[in-house]
Amino acid sequence: MFDAVIVGTPPARLRELGRAELAACPSVPARHGEHGTVTGVRALDGGGFHVELSAGETARARRLLPATGPADEPPGPRGVRALWGRSAFHCPYCHGYECTGKRVAVLGADQARVRLALQLSRFAARVVLCTGGAALDPAWRARLDASGVSVRCEPLARLEGTDGRLEQVVFESGPPLAAEAVFVVNVPRRHSDLAARLGCARFADGCVEVDEFGRTSVPGVYAAGDIARRATMPMPLAAVIAAAGGTVAGSVIDQDLLCADFDLPSPSARERG
Repeated sequence: MFDAVIVGTPPARLRELGRAELAACPSVPARHGEHGTVTGVRALDGGGFHVELSAGETARARRLLPATGPADEPPGPRGVRALWGRSAFHCPYCHGYECTGKRVAVLGADQARVRLALQLSRFAARVVLCTGGAALDPAWRARLDASGVSVRCEPLARLEGTDGRLEQVVFESGPPLAAEAVFVVNVPRRHSDLAARLGCARFADGCVEVDEFGRTSVPGVYAAGDIARRATMPMPLAAVIAAAGGTVAGSVIDQDLLCADFDLPSPSARERG
């Protein structure tokens, strides 16, 4: 447990706290930064894995747990990067509460964006769906109108703001839209192709498929956090709480090694197809 973690703790601070806790475990060597990047990995014939690190070091492991997560690549319109993470968001579960009582714009015209606009309307002061020039299904438009969500169909020009705070959405024609937050469709990029190189089964969105114990399709390889999801989850849920998946996978890895060392039956045994 992180005793010092509070709501709004910067990610860098979370990493700092995690490394401090690892430092108290002398049996857990840590590599991070320019010395900790995994540049190559391969399965060994006799079992286990050979891991290559960026500093020229190598390591052997009996089990692997990739937990590299995604990096967000915010799309257009112009100006979104200067606002990203402060007033330009993509996830209502990460940032929806921060928009309580605010004027919010949602960019896009498909059913998922309509759904998001309706979701945010439950607690935002005002929500406007900006289609960027795309046509909107009449049935969806009627649903938005009935729920008090406005629609702007002009092509988008840019987002304007100061010090990371959105002030208005500017269109190619028509008056600008005053807004304090905007939700865009992010394009997640995987930090590492490690799981792909190992041959782990993946979904079309790049997430690694795992079971309820964090196991991938490759024996000895587990995955946790935002890099992984189960087949029953229709979409990746990128959030800090995904760390709970690491707890599950770590526990199962420990039990797996215990069974291997002492010839015990596995409590999480399964048949592989």
